[in-house]
Amino acid sequence: MSQTHPEILRYTAFSTDSAGGNPAGIVLDATALDDAAMLAAAAEVGYSETAFVTAADQAARRFRLRYFSPLAEVAFCGHATVATAVALAERIGPGPLVFDTPVGEIALDTSVAPGHSVTATLTSVPTRSRPAGEAEVHASLAALHWSPEDLDPALPPHVAFGGNEHLVLAVATRERLAALDYDFDALAEVMRLHGWTTLQLVWREAPELFHARDPFPIGGVVEDPATGAAAAAFGGYLRVLGALPPSGAFTIRQGEDLGRPSLLRVEASPKDPRVRVSGQAVAIVDASASTGAEEA
Repeated sequence: MSQTHPEILRYTAFSTDSAGGNPAGIVLDATALDDAAMLAAAAEVGYSETAFVTAADQAARRFRLRYFSPLAEVAFCGHATVATAVALAERIGPGPLVFDTPVGEIALDTSVAPGHSVTATLTSVPTRSRPAGEAEVHASLAALHWSPEDLDPALPPHVAFGGNEHLVLAVATRERLAALDYDFDALAEVMRLHGWTTLQLVWREAPELFHARDPFPIGGVVEDPATGAAAAAFGGYLRVLGALPPSGAFTIRQGEDLGRPSLLRVEASPKDPRVRVSGQAVAIVDASASTGAEEA
């Protein structure tokens, strides 16, 4: 494979419609690519992340993945993981997969029902969550142009981890979430300072239904329409708070305010720090019609 012209697939994850979900680039054979070539390919694609399969054992259904945004390598990306799992299942058949990633081993299950798209379920690395510090919250609210009164006191701010760290801020109303208009540079600086990948901004409509928006300025985009890593982290957050629904399963609706609706199904347990995130993915036939995340 040429270092300058790898074959790049384009899939959108957490949707069955190529006009929805979060697009990801996928390079199924990146064995000949160095870091600079992978970064250049990700920048050329322009999606929030592109996944690169740098080693493969198809007989064992085990693959090594790395992830790049247009600006830098990312330790883990949930939507690109789901998209890659679906792309592989379409080529080698559904079933279990194992991805070795910079954050550790990610187990996946892939399945397909007749007439339906492939569904992929990832099991995250162990999650964790801690209360956010006052300075972390204050700086983030200032960049978001929000006030403490906008927040839901029943779901306090936390920094949650599910492969990457995310600041979780829950708002009291859907209207506050819909009116997101933040200071891109200021929020990017706060996130760089604290090592956060996205902000997980959520509104709880019901115990088993959340709406989310995820600013991603450090990746060079305003917002992700679906964020699997943040969904896993959020499952861990609810687990730590003791706020999981009785079944442990809930749905996150994301991307609706961007016109790219996405559906993420999450399963968590009080007894297991790992979280399962499920979604479908489909190939993007006309890549020029899909720009993915909202760019800066």
